[in-house]
Amino acid sequence: MFFPVSGVEVYPMIPPLVAFGVSFFTSMGGISGAFLLLPFQMSVLGYTHPSVSATNQFFNVVAIPAGICGYIREKRMVWPLAVVVAAGTLPGVFIGAYTHVVWLPARPFKLFSAVILLYIGGCLVRDLLTKKSSKPGASELRGIVNSAPGPDFTIEIQELSLKNIRYTFHGESYRAPVSGVFLLSFITGIVGGIYGIGGGAIIAPFLMSLFRLPVHTISGATLMGTFLTSIAGVIFYIMLAPFFPEQCVAPDWTLGLLFGVGGMAGMNLGAHCQKFVPATAIKWMIGSVTVGTAIKYILEFFG
Repeated sequence: MFFPVSGVEVYPMIPPLVAFGVSFFTSMGGISGAFLLLPFQMSVLGYTHPSVSATNQFFNVVAIPAGICGYIREKRMVWPLAVVVAAGTLPGVFIGAYTHVVWLPARPFKLFSAVILLYIGGCLVRDLLTKKSSKPGASELRGIVNSAPGPDFTIEIQELSLKNIRYTFHGESYRAPVSGVFLLSFITGIVGGIYGIGGGAIIAPFLMSLFRLPVHTISGATLMGTFLTSIAGVIFYIMLAPFFPEQCVAPDWTLGLLFGVGGMAGMNLGAHCQKFVPATAIKWMIGSVTVGTAIKYILEFFG
């Protein structure tokens, strides 16, 4: 099947199958899978126009609601965290989208993608390898976080203010500074807007490593933030398209929809299965794939 907007020719079952496999695993870590689908589109399908970012964000718009509904249904959504993440990434994604179209053509964009992927993966791997912890009872905490919590765990909000978001999970208290999360979300929103992922794939590792929030409690919030910023990103790319007629800027709707349908099924299943999977396994899976993809991009750029 030929997709005239992107210039891609591929068997129509390939995009949804790839998206299903990617989204099933990455949604467990609060990530839509768009950060891995973009390398697939660029390297395998040969889709390197600026519109690949818009198409990737359209994938998020279609696919993410299934994962969000799963976390809401099972009462595993930290709503205050989701609001702060979305509020920070929304303005950043506009800046990022404009930067990609104006200053980052295909070849530099590939190197930029490699740097971002390497940093994301590096944060996760570093968090897994480090032995230090800033919280009391670290050994006990690691035992809780690195084991699968099972179907009966609960998240309870203890404090909600302009300064802190504090909640309990498995009897342990966790704090997220509102200003820190907002600033981090804004910066990652810019990067995510450039890369076409909404920012969730970048902020999730930071929430786990910098603020030491358990992966089982942040997944719903980061997916919600990614969903809202992806809507904004798609709209912004559409608005930019008339000003850059020499470039393909608007999404490839058909290709994005095929990816989205597969991602929808993968996220729904991933959200359900996440509570049975150890956090360590989720982090190693995402970190390994991310670093591997980054190294591949760097080799291709300098090869």
